[in-house]
Amino acid sequence: MKFLKGHGTENDFVIIPDPDGEIDLSAAIVAEICDRRTGLGADGVLRVVRSKVSPEVSEQAGQTEWFMDYRNADGSMAEMCGNGVRVFARYLVDAGLAEPGEFGIATRGGIRKVRLQGEGDVTIDMGRPTVYGESVTTVSGHEYTGLHVDMGNPHLACAIGDPVVQLDLTHQPAFDPGVFPGGVNIELFNAVGPRRAVMRVFERGSGETRSCGTGAVATAVAAAHLSGEVTGEWIVEVAGGRLTVTLDEETSYLTGPAVIIASGDLTLAE
Repeated sequence: MKFLKGHGTENDFVIIPDPDGEIDLSAAIVAEICDRRTGLGADGVLRVVRSKVSPEVSEQAGQTEWFMDYRNADGSMAEMCGNGVRVFARYLVDAGLAEPGEFGIATRGGIRKVRLQGEGDVTIDMGRPTVYGESVTTVSGHEYTGLHVDMGNPHLACAIGDPVVQLDLTHQPAFDPGVFPGGVNIELFNAVGPRRAVMRVFERGSGETRSCGTGAVATAVAAAHLSGEVTGEWIVEVAGGRLTVTLDEETSYLTGPAVIIASGDLTLAE
């Protein structure tokens, strides 16, 4: 199996080119690939497949050629991944499958428009965030209230007074399954200046990751809500770097780096 490896602010992915949808990418295989000791190691897998041969998104085929079939590290399917879309777009351009500039990528959360040139940062139109109200999470016995934000996938973004660097995120933070029956990505952040936040994230199906693109947007939405704003540009600092989130009245944009670091052949155990 051919593969590539890439990351966006150290949120890392294995890319599996499968243009004609011929690979049976089971949950077990994905988990094996993502294992950091016996596999390649990654926060998730990006399968590159044409929209027209993907029943999940075949209705999007008339608008965009490529579908980002994203899987979490445990093999479960996810609707969207902001950092993943940037890495996916970088691969398409580097491989000559898309021209630099603007184009769309199909996801389970809908089409995402991306903008990139030959080098430099990648910007994604992330769509309009949907805010559903407040909910709570518990980390090491401490309860935090956050904002339920939908970015095509579910988030609970919590502004907290405790320094996020001191949190123990080795275990799944508790959440309300009645609010999040399919699980939730949990962001905990400190507001550290005007339109600036430091964030850590526990992603469903992957655990704590070095960065989360959709989570950065959810964090910016929650930070804006906290300060009584709805538009503007926020800097979100994550363990793996820095992301820029722009909110306007109609949509949101995520800007950050995306790099391909390796390619090769993958042999899986029988």
